[in-house]
Order: sequence, then C-alpha cells, then structure tokens
Amino acid sequence: MECVICKNGTTEQGFVTFTLERKNVIVVFKNVPALVCENCGDFYLTEETTQMLLNKATKTLDKGVEFEIINLKLVA
Repeated sequence: MECVICKNGTTEQGFVTFTLERKNVIVVFKNVPALVCENCGDFYLTEETTQMLLNKATKTLDKGVEFEIINLKLVA
C-alpha cells in the first residue's frame, strides 16, 4: 500500500508503540501490529486492532489506574 502521508513510501507489516490518553489515564501499547511506511514511519492499524486497543484501554480506565504499559507480545 502506498503511504498516504509521504506518497513516497510503501507500507510493510511491522510493530509500533501506540499511546492513548482518555480522562487523564495514559495507556501505552507496545508491539502493536501495524502497516508501517518504510519511508516516513507513519502507520496504519486495522479496524480489529483498533477495537482491541480501545477495549483494553477501557478496562484500564475501569481499574482506576492512571498509567499502564501493555506489551501485546506478552498478553494473550
């Protein structure tokens, strides 16, 4: 897929770190599968991955913690 940001690179399957912040709660997700532009580094998440991240972030919010790091390679 051609990168829509830089228009010069193509995307390849890879892993990224993604941060969400909601209601003063920060959740950092490591090793998130994504299509990553080999030129500029911009990345694209699938709808399924996005939904999974939002579900995990909601669970973190419900736990009452303010900051959490989730390594997806270590979580089933």
